[in-house]
Amino acid sequence: MSDDAQDQPEASQDEAGDAPKNAGAGASGNGGSVIDKGKRKPLLIGLAVVVVVAGLLYLLYDVFIGSRSVSTDNAYVAGETAEVTPLTAGKVAEVLVTDTQPVRRGQILFRLDDSDQRITLAQAQAGLEYAKRRYGQTLANNSALGAAADASQTEIAAAQAKLLSAQAALSRAQADYARRAALSGSGAVSAEEVTTAREALASAQAAAREAQAGIANARASAESARRQEEAGRALTTGTGVETAPEVLLAKAQLATAQLAMSRTVIRSPIDGVVAKRTIQVGQKIDAGKPAMMVVPVGQLYVDANFKENQLGKVRSGQRATVTSDFYGDDVVFHGKVIGFAGGTGAAFSLIPAQNATGNWIKVVQRLPVRIELDPRELKEHPLRIGLSMEAEIDLTDSH
Repeated sequence: MSDDAQDQPEASQDEAGDAPKNAGAGASGNGGSVIDKGKRKPLLIGLAVVVVVAGLLYLLYDVFIGSRSVSTDNAYVAGETAEVTPLTAGKVAEVLVTDTQPVRRGQILFRLDDSDQRITLAQAQAGLEYAKRRYGQTLANNSALGAAADASQTEIAAAQAKLLSAQAALSRAQADYARRAALSGSGAVSAEEVTTAREALASAQAAAREAQAGIANARASAESARRQEEAGRALTTGTGVETAPEVLLAKAQLATAQLAMSRTVIRSPIDGVVAKRTIQVGQKIDAGKPAMMVVPVGQLYVDANFKENQLGKVRSGQRATVTSDFYGDDVVFHGKVIGFAGGTGAAFSLIPAQNATGNWIKVVQRLPVRIELDPRELKEHPLRIGLSMEAEIDLTDSH
C-alpha cells in the first residue's frame, strides 16, 4: 500500500471527529441555552425566593427599625458666636490673645490707647468738685439774700417812723402858719413872719410826701429782696450737696468719662475660643469695627438638615444621638431636638428657586432641625463650628 493511501483514512477520521463539534457550535450560535431545561425552573424559583425574602427583610426593617428613627449625614456643628467690637475708637496699644486661644468671660483681650480718655476723666472729676463748691456758694448767697430781705423789712419800719416825724412837723407848721395868718391883719405879726411860716409849711408838706414815698420804696426793695431770696432757694430746696441738679449733671459727665475710659479695655463677653482676630498693635480701629470672635465651644449645637419627608413624626424634645467625623463612631453625643428652622435652606438663599417655570422639576427640600448637645459631653470631647456630623432622632420618644 502506498503512503497516499494510508493518509486518506486518517484524514477522513479527522473530519468525522470534527463534525460533532461543529454541529454543537452551530446549535449554540442559533440561540440554544447553556442551562439545561431541567435546571432552569429551580433556579428561577430560587431567585424569586431570594427577592421575596429580601423584600420581607426590608419591610421588617422599615416597620420595626427604620420607622423608629430618622437619620441624616447632612448635619453640621453651629453656635452663637460673640463678635468682639470696641465701643470707642482708638489706637490698639496691646493685644493679649491670639487665634485658637481659650478665654474666660471677663478676660482682657486687648487694650486701646487711653490718653484722650484720661484727660476727659480728669476734666470731669474737676467739674464735679467745682459743681459741689458752686452749690455751697449758692447756699451762702441764699443766706445773704435772706439777710438783705430782713434788712429791707427794717428799712420799711424806719421809713414809717420818718413819715410819722414828717407828719408831726407838718402839723406844727400848719398850726404855726394858721396862727400867724390870723394875726397878720391886726399887725401883731409882720408880713415877713407870715411868709416864713408859709415856707416852713410848704417844706413840711414836701418832707411828708418824701417820707411817704420812702415807705413805698422800702416796701418795693423788701419785696424784690424777698423774691431774689426765693429764686435762690428754689435751686437748693429739697436737695443736698450730692443731689443738687448741677452736681448730678457733673456726676453724669464723670460717669460718661469713666465709661469711655473703661471701654479702652476690651474683655471677653463669654467663655470660648478666640477666632478671626483681625487687629494688630498700633492699628487705628473705629468704634463698632469687628476685632475678633469668641466661639463658645461649651455651648455648641447641631443643625441637622433632614429631608421634608422625614420630619412627619419629629417633635421638639425628642432624643437624638450624634456622631462626628472628627472623633469617629467611638464617641456618641447625646442631645434633644429643640426646634425647627423657619424655612428651608432654599427659601433663605440669596437667589431663591423659581418654581413657576414650565420645566419645573420637584426637588426634595431639607429643613434644618436644631439639636442641643449635652454640655458635659462637649466638655469631654470639644467640637468646633462647621464640623460634619451624623444625626439620628429617636421617633419613639413621647415628646
